[in-house]
Amino acid sequence: MATDRPESRDELCRLAATQRRAGRVPEALETLKRLESLYPPFGSLFEELGFCLLTMGAPAKAIAPFERAVSLNMCLLGSWRALASLYGASGQTTEAQNATAQVTQLEALPGEIQLAWSKFFDGEARIAETLVRQYMAAHGEHVEALRVLAKIAGDTGSEFDAEMLLQKALALDPKHETARHELALVLFKRRKLEAARTQLVQLLRISPGNRSWRSLYAAVSAAMGDYNEALPVYGELLQETPRDPDLLLAIGNALRTTGKTQEAVDSYRYAAAARPGFGQPFWGLATIESYRFTETEMAVMQQHEASAAVAPVERYYLCFSLAKALEDRGRFSESFGYYERGNALKKATLRYRPEPFERTARRQASVCTSEFFESRKSFGCESSAPIFIVGLPRSGSTLIRQILAQHSQVDATLEFADIPRLARELQSSEPAPRLGYPGLLGSLSAAMCKGFGEKYLLETAPYRTGKAGAPRAGAPTAHFIDRMPHNFQYLDLIQLILPNAKVIDVRCDPLAGGFGMYKQLFATGAPFAYSFEDIARYHRMYVGLMDHWERVLPGKILRVQYEEVVEGFEAGVRRLLDFCGLEFEPACLEPYQPAYRERIGQWRHFERWLAPLKRALAAAPAEAPSLTR
Repeated sequence: MATDRPESRDELCRLAATQRRAGRVPEALETLKRLESLYPPFGSLFEELGFCLLTMGAPAKAIAPFERAVSLNMCLLGSWRALASLYGASGQTTEAQNATAQVTQLEALPGEIQLAWSKFFDGEARIAETLVRQYMAAHGEHVEALRVLAKIAGDTGSEFDAEMLLQKALALDPKHETARHELALVLFKRRKLEAARTQLVQLLRISPGNRSWRSLYAAVSAAMGDYNEALPVYGELLQETPRDPDLLLAIGNALRTTGKTQEAVDSYRYAAAARPGFGQPFWGLATIESYRFTETEMAVMQQHEASAAVAPVERYYLCFSLAKALEDRGRFSESFGYYERGNALKKATLRYRPEPFERTARRQASVCTSEFFESRKSFGCESSAPIFIVGLPRSGSTLIRQILAQHSQVDATLEFADIPRLARELQSSEPAPRLGYPGLLGSLSAAMCKGFGEKYLLETAPYRTGKAGAPRAGAPTAHFIDRMPHNFQYLDLIQLILPNAKVIDVRCDPLAGGFGMYKQLFATGAPFAYSFEDIARYHRMYVGLMDHWERVLPGKILRVQYEEVVEGFEAGVRRLLDFCGLEFEPACLEPYQPAYRERIGQWRHFERWLAPLKRALAAAPAEAPSLTR
């Protein structure tokens, strides 16, 4: 049966506005209820609700929906005007001034760009992009238009494009503080940490008390391993807002990393108490190896995890935390149940597909042959400083890093994102889109490869002038570690730009490593880790690709078996040092702990539930053929 009731989001919103203007406010409210039931919340819905309440003579009640409206869409001019009036009438002077400033800023924008921002915040990115591109075609580049495009690029994973667009915006208006802050955020996301901090230093010279800038400055400093800089800023912020759960979480993470375990525990506990249902602090506690949850904490986690009111993102943090707590108590069946549930919840938030990785690996095996590298043996920067540690997550690379980091000629440094970032940048430049990866590598000249190698050394230099993660702590050392595990996917690029770098491939028992990934809730970078099938397929792709690199790059890679290093520690250490061209130093034996041997077989507590993982690791599905076939 046909209906004359409109069903699209915009049509329903317009209908509610028409009903309100006609004095049919109850009908308008019913339309808004229908709108809210059919679509996710968006700003215009709450703006219209605010106007309905004003029409009903309830200005005090109208403030909340207008506030909700601008929190969802900060470009709703009507909401800001209403708030400026309502705040002023209720004596909220500071809030009224802020709302008036927002009105002034929005009124100064060209109408097309103001509408584009509004469409972007309402989730209509394509319309927003069309509007700003049409505007720029007619009027030239505009700072706000470039910001819209940068936001769209960032939201679709094109951080390189977002960075370039924001650089253009700042070239047009170097004093645009919001654009500079957004650039710092993009640089932080791209792990260009030194560049991000440089932008924030400029901002803080202008406004030293700006809270969001100080928070990001502290986060960037912590990511750089510069906790002497980060922790005092976090402390100042905490004095201003002692019960900010996100801040308490960040402080807990920083304290844990610096070894201040009890202080980290306290900060995590305060964060969990400050926001009921906040799962992330519990996961922070779970990552402290010596920590054991109390029965009360477990009961609280179970209560929150079972609540439909708790967001899925917090629920999977709670699931992984409960799984660890139950594993520590030897309650393995219950523990596995929570690992299973947590992985399912996390996987549901991702859009991971293994096929693109597998296709690229097959192309690499086809394109990057011995002859390909032989014809380019004079390419690249001659430095032998980098030591790349590659492999799958949870394979034991931390121990290998700790061994090498004890050497007087090796800096531990960070997991640098420079190589993956360079690969993405190359793919976005001509003629790469036509050639794809790794086809584009054939178009690189000797001079280009040398330049890329020198750029890598230059951009990582600020992190390798000290020891044990303390930037600028001492004189530069001969070598430094890049422990980005996914660099195994880019050993072709590494060979072209840094042919004298060392590569250490760390492996462990596939079942132990696979289940180790399944137990781990990764912050970023491992979307394949949340199902046994995805883990197994990624493992096969990794093994096949590494076998290929060993064939076509003989002598470049040292394969290290984690269990063998633990069982014969000194021999394993000497083998690592010999490969890296380093003299033996007794300090490199210090990372050994008897607990390493005990951990090797911990997965066996869960063996009865791992048959699907065993089968998946043994299988070779048609859609993921071996690279050698």
